[in-house]
Amino acid sequence: MPICLEYPMLSTIVDDLANRGWSRQPFFLPEALISALAAECRHRAAEGELSPAGVGRGTGQEVREAIRGDRIQWLEPGESEACDRYLTAMDSLRQALNQGLYLGLEDFECHFALYPPGAFYRRHVDRFRDDDRRAVSAILYLNENWQPQDGGQLRMFLAEDAQLDVQPEAGSLVVFLSGDIPHEVLPARRDRLSLTGWFRRRGNEPF
Repeated sequence: MPICLEYPMLSTIVDDLANRGWSRQPFFLPEALISALAAECRHRAAEGELSPAGVGRGTGQEVREAIRGDRIQWLEPGESEACDRYLTAMDSLRQALNQGLYLGLEDFECHFALYPPGAFYRRHVDRFRDDDRRAVSAILYLNENWQPQDGGQLRMFLAEDAQLDVQPEAGSLVVFLSGDIPHEVLPARRDRLSLTGWFRRRGNEPF
């Protein structure tokens, strides 16, 4: 069954991005769907389907665990009911962002990400230097009963040297402008699961 996102929440995300460049929604999707997505991620990990994530792109991509230590697998439509429901929800968000901010977002790419204990991701931005298609980043967390002492916070570096740490709690969605907000993932003390993705527009076109 498709997810029907509530208009006030979509409107809040659009307003947040316009006013400050980021948004956090603590209950973005139903609990049952979050649990199904978490189970899907764990199943793929157990089957050995998640691979060490690289840095860079194209032929220059390489695995460098001193920079990032997560394991990932990209999503494709038709793989599971839970994943398709998630992709449908994100397309609704894409349309809302286009209507409210005129970003010209054409598609959404995403992957499961699992950070094992001790893994982290150093400070970075999500837009490549030679490819400006990634416009808006979106991270959906899948971690039930996550506690602050479990680590794994998303640390965003905001204007005027401000920092914001986001707990990776199940059902929470964080959205931010890909090229504008540096961020890092702090070391986790237990498996940390998420769906990480990017809304993309045509390349080399201004917002």
